[in-house]
Amino acid sequence: MANEFFALMGRMRYITRWGLMRNTFSENISEHSHQVAVLAHALALIRREILGLPGPDPDRCAVAALYHDASEILTGDLPTPIKYYNPDIKDAYKQVERIAGERLLDMLPPQLRDSYTHLVLEDDETVNPIVKAADKLSAHIKCLEEQKAGNTEFDSAARQTWEAMKAMALPELNWFLDNCLTPFTFNLDQL
Repeated sequence: MANEFFALMGRMRYITRWGLMRNTFSENISEHSHQVAVLAHALALIRREILGLPGPDPDRCAVAALYHDASEILTGDLPTPIKYYNPDIKDAYKQVERIAGERLLDMLPPQLRDSYTHLVLEDDETVNPIVKAADKLSAHIKCLEEQKAGNTEFDSAARQTWEAMKAMALPELNWFLDNCLTPFTFNLDQL
């Protein structure tokens, strides 16, 4: 076996996000996964250190976030309006993601597979809420950056991601939104 897993991870940079939208600048899943990892780590730390609440280890959240879209290396990025169009499509796509994840895991040396399974299959229920919040937050930040560049194409997506984040009702996410989100609308001189 050639152990292709790590080479495929490097191909995340070729999978473009927001395929149905006119983008001022493109974003790939490698860039997105990095941002989600930074945000997941921050959210877990906020939960533990600022809010004093129990929760998952911030380092585990960051690593899980790095791999949260790994299956898209094989499936591509299916746009959200299609992915969630109806329950049948959503369920079918979840099954496709799982099959793609299993295929990726089969490309690892057997001794490493168990260490990557929860990361690639996204089945660690302790970190999933944090990673999902960070993923939605990353999408919202992309919308803000596009709006800042004058791209009104992202107005609807900004509203939808905002509503989705508020519906999550996670105190660490709400703290971030109240205390850390506004600077994403600043230019370099303002920062």
